[in-house]
Amino acid sequence: MVNRIWLDVPYTEKDHAKAAGARWDPAAKRWYAPRKGMTALQPWAAAPDVPDLLPGEDRTLREGLFVDLVPSSCWFTNVRSCVTPRDWERLRRMITRRAGMRCEACGAAENRDAKRWLEAHERWGYDDAARVQRLGRLICPCTDCHTVTHYGYAQVRGLESKAFAHLVKVTGMSHSEARSHIRYAFDVWEDRSARSWTLDLNILTDAGVILQRPPSAGERRGVAAATLGAERGIP
Repeated sequence: MVNRIWLDVPYTEKDHAKAAGARWDPAAKRWYAPRKGMTALQPWAAAPDVPDLLPGEDRTLREGLFVDLVPSSCWFTNVRSCVTPRDWERLRRMITRRAGMRCEACGAAENRDAKRWLEAHERWGYDDAARVQRLGRLICPCTDCHTVTHYGYAQVRGLESKAFAHLVKVTGMSHSEARSHIRYAFDVWEDRSARSWTLDLNILTDAGVILQRPPSAGERRGVAAATLGAERGIP
């Protein structure tokens, strides 16, 4: 493989990096400096890779495809919103690499024509007594499986039928089993949404990932309501 001077370029900064001379490697899906000594690219100099197993991460936690609704009181505390853009790029790259560039739920690869991408998703654990929402695992779903996972958001976006069909196809559930599964997921969501939760992101900080301040528990509800209103066209 060709030796590259790799860069950590967040998606939102790709045009700036390209203008500064960065080049894209389509096989590695990563930006690089075409030669040494390009000081204009120093802001994107690569940091060490994130380890494939984060400290304390449970790679067996809640496997397979299922509806995994985040309580509304925890919205906007996903990993991407809690880390710096450069660290998000490092995490995203690690998640897809260790998954073998395949969806961990259905095994599909990325397909541009089908608008199917490889994404990142969190598996959370909830300590009801302490009211702690703990990050237990990061996984690599494809766009279709990720849409199923966030089933409530799929409904808002008008994608419920597509999400339901994909859930049935991948899991082998009957339609009645899938509907029961979805109802139960929403019952759990409603119960957990009535409480506020403290974030535990130790598996990230122990790996040297820098956290940004997420919205507080009080702020999250307002942001969530505004976002849902925008999605539904409500002024």
